[in-house]
Amino acid sequence: MISEAILNPRSIVVVGGSNDHTKPGGKVLYNLLLHKYEGQLFAINPKESEIRGVPCFPSCEELPPVDLAIIAIAAKYVEETIQILATQKSCKGFILFSAGFGETDEAGKELEHRIVQIIEEYGGTIIGPNCIGIITQKYKGVFAGPIPEYDPFGCDCVSESGATMVYILEMAIPRGLKFRDIFSIGNSAQIGIEDILEYWDQTFDPLTSSKIKLLYMEKVSDPERFLKHASSLVKKGCRIAAIKSGATDEGSRAVSSHTGSLSGSNIAVSALFRKAGVIRCSSRIELVYMAAIFTFPPLKGSRIAVITHAGGPGVMLTDELIKGGMKVPRIEGPKADALLSELYPGSSVSNPIDFLATGTAAQLGKILDAVENDFDEIDASVVVFGTTGMWRVDDVYKVLHEKMNSGKKPVFPILPSVVQAAEEVSLFHTMGHVNFTDEVSFGYVLSRIYRRHKPFEKPIAALCDRERIRKIIESSEEGYLSPETIKILFECVNIPLAKQRTVFTIEEAENAIEEIRFPMVMKVNGPIHKSDIGGVRLNISTLEEVRKNFKELMEIADAESVLMQQQKKGTEVFIGASKEEPFGHVILCGLGGIFIEVFKDVTSAIAPVGIDEAHSMIQHLKSYPIIQGTRGKEGVNEELFANSIVNLSALLEIAPEIIELDINPLLGTSTSLIAVDARIRIART
Repeated sequence: MISEAILNPRSIVVVGGSNDHTKPGGKVLYNLLLHKYEGQLFAINPKESEIRGVPCFPSCEELPPVDLAIIAIAAKYVEETIQILATQKSCKGFILFSAGFGETDEAGKELEHRIVQIIEEYGGTIIGPNCIGIITQKYKGVFAGPIPEYDPFGCDCVSESGATMVYILEMAIPRGLKFRDIFSIGNSAQIGIEDILEYWDQTFDPLTSSKIKLLYMEKVSDPERFLKHASSLVKKGCRIAAIKSGATDEGSRAVSSHTGSLSGSNIAVSALFRKAGVIRCSSRIELVYMAAIFTFPPLKGSRIAVITHAGGPGVMLTDELIKGGMKVPRIEGPKADALLSELYPGSSVSNPIDFLATGTAAQLGKILDAVENDFDEIDASVVVFGTTGMWRVDDVYKVLHEKMNSGKKPVFPILPSVVQAAEEVSLFHTMGHVNFTDEVSFGYVLSRIYRRHKPFEKPIAALCDRERIRKIIESSEEGYLSPETIKILFECVNIPLAKQRTVFTIEEAENAIEEIRFPMVMKVNGPIHKSDIGGVRLNISTLEEVRKNFKELMEIADAESVLMQQQKKGTEVFIGASKEEPFGHVILCGLGGIFIEVFKDVTSAIAPVGIDEAHSMIQHLKSYPIIQGTRGKEGVNEELFANSIVNLSALLEIAPEIIELDINPLLGTSTSLIAVDARIRIART
């Protein structure tokens, strides 16, 4: 838990404080004074005895006991400084601006490790190093700006990058967004994102805590803690948006499975966020728009009225909303006709509602009243209103303010004229509102927020033969499991596998015909990518074909045996899993066969996966209509598909040694789902 000395210090010392605003120690001291920190304030600087009325000491030895130290000196002096403060001055809180630690080299990492050991030995907390500080209601302990006015119900924010935190504020404040507690945690030597989430979770009060949390992350150190506290906050009514940078996996990995080539830490991060109910963003503008929309009540439906006095923005917004799965329903009938009669000739109310460049504030008021009271087919409005600069729009924004406050349906303002209507927009902010400037970005973000899923509950363990699974895994060698072993494992977790037998001689192949029956499939065992080398033979229906194909398959390089398998029909689907540390197993599903490689239409989840999450995975596939059955073609039984995902998740939980697993394809019909080809690789390290 974060020390009270960090959150509510009675006294602060700035080590490296000065009169120079261009230095971190001088700027943070200035900010503490400017924003009226009420506790005792000291500085350490051997060249000064007083800075702006603040007592200044030449060294830490002469300092009285202090709660919090904000340190802005060269890295080589930090260890000794912290040793004195922690052991002699009862200091429990440390904010370390200094760079030159774990972000530089091994020596820096070792130095960082030593100072954390000192602080923890004396029960303290350190934020940083390599950070810009923190902002709370009690004090503004940062050297970089801008510093937003503290709002007890504004956004809570944590960032692993100080510069990114600054740029987020630069983008958010001009759009009217308010902030509460802000943590820049830099290298996270002791306190990371998960610790801040835990603090927010454990201290959450529905009446006094912020319900908007914004994160900028460069790593996920503890996925389990992240999931626990993020999902807990969401369940308590919070809405969380996060940027996780590093969305591309550098380099290429030699992988042997479809799952290995499709998964990776980036997919694992997205799966973790979905499981927790966190919305992942890819840019600062997206994060800021998320936060701004979070300040409105959640939508009760997806039906939007687009209201504008400029045709182009209305069309672009409508396109983006429709593309995102929202609805812009046509408005018609007597009440629509009555509204149209109140507008200038040439206006349209069919939705988008275009009341022309000459439209007035009074007309906007009538439109918003009609949407609120007359059109039950509408759940919310978006108003796009700027100016050419020929006249002021104060009256329009005042009407917008009044209707936003009085109506029950959300009204989202897009005010693009940030130059020509700068004064009016600023006045709109003082009324307590946020605004958006780009209609397409807004439409994209609103659609994503509406589609977000609540956190998934931890699943109930599926029924399976745990003891038998462990016995098989413990007795198996590392590497790929044999088809017979896979068959037994699938039996233990109720995943049906097509009838099959592995044969080593022509005689065994002939004897297997009675059991397998025609038509059948023959596959070479040994080589990994069978199809690429002609190692799969279909529609075998005679004894002569069995003999001929056995001989040809065994002549393939690295062939060990031949798998004879009952040939089934159905739509090909796919389930796979890959172990991605530190996240655990990432489970994927999608269409199977060659489609997995060509279209890469997959969804993912982090194990364990319950039945609701499994259905969500299936339903979010772009190919879901094919699974449902389309244009007269039989689909796949979704319940069986979902159960197979859950059963696979249970296998992974019991056998964490599995590092890659492919079932590709499963053949599905409306009544059955049978695994045809499977591959499992285990490793004990």
